Amino acid sequence: MKNFIEEVTWRGMLHDVMPGTEEHLLEQMRVAYVGIDPTADSLHIGHLVGVMLLKHFQLAGHKPLALVGGATGMIGDPSGKSNERNLLDEATLRHNQEAIKGQLARFLDFTSNNDNAAELVNNYDWMKEFSFLDFIRDIGKHITVNYMMAKDSVKKRLTSEAAEGMSFTEFTYQLVQGYDFLHLYKAKGCTLQMGGSDQWGNITTGTELVRRIDGGKAYALTCPLITKADGTKFGKSEGGNIWLDAARTSPYKFYQYWLNTSDVDAAKYIKIFTFLTKEAIEELTIQHQEAPHLRLLQKKLAEEITIMVHSKEDLENAIKASGILFGNATADDLKQLDEATFLEVFDGVPQAEIAKNEVQAGLDIITVLNEKTGFFKSNGEARRALTANSISVNRDKIKEDFVLTASDLINDRFVLLQSGKKNYFVIRVV
Repeated sequence: MKNFIEEVTWRGMLHDVMPGTEEHLLEQMRVAYVGIDPTADSLHIGHLVGVMLLKHFQLAGHKPLALVGGATGMIGDPSGKSNERNLLDEATLRHNQEAIKGQLARFLDFTSNNDNAAELVNNYDWMKEFSFLDFIRDIGKHITVNYMMAKDSVKKRLTSEAAEGMSFTEFTYQLVQGYDFLHLYKAKGCTLQMGGSDQWGNITTGTELVRRIDGGKAYALTCPLITKADGTKFGKSEGGNIWLDAARTSPYKFYQYWLNTSDVDAAKYIKIFTFLTKEAIEELTIQHQEAPHLRLLQKKLAEEITIMVHSKEDLENAIKASGILFGNATADDLKQLDEATFLEVFDGVPQAEIAKNEVQAGLDIITVLNEKTGFFKSNGEARRALTANSISVNRDKIKEDFVLTASDLINDRFVLLQSGKKNYFVIRVV
């Protein structure tokens, strides 16, 4: 067996671990699980640390279980939250489960005949037939209220500073999660649960149930909650979560998120979110420190994770799109962008609309630059810029005799004007 604990430790992925876990994992193939919130039909990058833990666990020769919390998703986890979560119906949860499995398959081996092939499980499958009376009789009596109240996730919600109190539903969450561990211990031989550091209390409730009800020994491991050096929340952009689903967050935006990380964060993230070796990362870090302006760490991080989540082709398209604003992109490069990516690349750039029949009839460039768009305040100003050879249409330099026609349209809808190196303007043809 490879030393899983050693691997996640140097990668900065270990926050807390129960004594004896390392020795337990080195004895033989073990089974571990990570719980995944199924409240959306896509994972976002906040889920990735847990997924990477499962992948490293599998690479070390062990068997990973990804638990979709269908039952716990109907309750809501109070850990680290101030409000109760919206509850989902079964049909929505099932749909979300299938979508999530498809994404996990990019990381975990579910299909091989190896003993350590990954499995996806849903706690709704074993909780749906469990009556309330059976649960409080068979499980609830083994954990005292004193024990449950001592958990940080509970104490924080019961303080006077909390905006709202805690419902009974949420209070029982740790018992339901603890029962998951007990069930997987009995049904799958699972002896380790992993999760974020805010899950320690819930995980150890599970180890207690295994000990008290089955007389067994189970283990807990948590990873640090990922933060950004500037104090802003990891995994969020101005538009919200950074999703793994390309329909929610395009590969271009996904790539840009990682490319724009700070030097401090990139040095941390490249260990957590890639499978590069320690030696490769150390060498890359030295090269980065010698020429930080080249942003080698950020580029490598963005490349590795974009290929892993999307594809090599998506990475190449994202790099091409990234070069539109800052590189030597041509009109052909522009025309290869799909509409969504084009709009994302030029998000925030001033825009104006022109009727399609006007463009089809042909518009002289002076009229376009001034009257139709307001890109220039007067015809004279537009003429001076054209004389100075500083105006481009779709990246091609133009003269005063240029006429805009339908053949200049990108995706049959857009025209990109440019004055100098950094002043852009997008025409939408409607």
